[in-house]
Amino acid sequence: MPPARNVVLVGPMGSGKSTIGRLLAGRLGFVFRDSDTLVEERTGASISWIFDVEGEPGFRDRETAIIDEMAEQSGMVLATGGGAVMRDQNRRLLSGMGSVVYLETSVREQLSRTKRDRKRPLLQTPDREKVLGDLLALRHPLYLEIADIVVHTDRRSASNVAGEIVERLGAATD
Repeated sequence: MPPARNVVLVGPMGSGKSTIGRLLAGRLGFVFRDSDTLVEERTGASISWIFDVEGEPGFRDRETAIIDEMAEQSGMVLATGGGAVMRDQNRRLLSGMGSVVYLETSVREQLSRTKRDRKRPLLQTPDREKVLGDLLALRHPLYLEIADIVVHTDRRSASNVAGEIVERLGAATD
């Protein structure tokens, strides 16, 4: 088990944070948490509804509150929303929580993985490729800024990626 108190997964939508996070938590004996799910549970509303009613800033305020709360815990794998890194406060909190793993994914792979998903407010547009490309251009440097480990996920199974993360977390402690 890694000495880090937590493992934080960052990366764009469709990178596999939730799926890989569940597998990783099981392998490490940690609990799994998903910041988007926690926001929905606390508000009793979907992220799409929050975006519609409060806009992205309202959602981001709720997300920051969840991350702040999670920063006090240990023994968890936390999957974050793709835009969590946009706020300086979130990046500081996430960096201080434990090992940060950036699940790097191409726009092409994101398009493939999210093509049937109608729940993502930022993708409710005719030009999903442009939106994903613009978001990645903006967020990629921020993911890299806080990442301790970068793992590329294109055309890889969640199990394979989780295995690599476990190995690299172990190597990081040597």
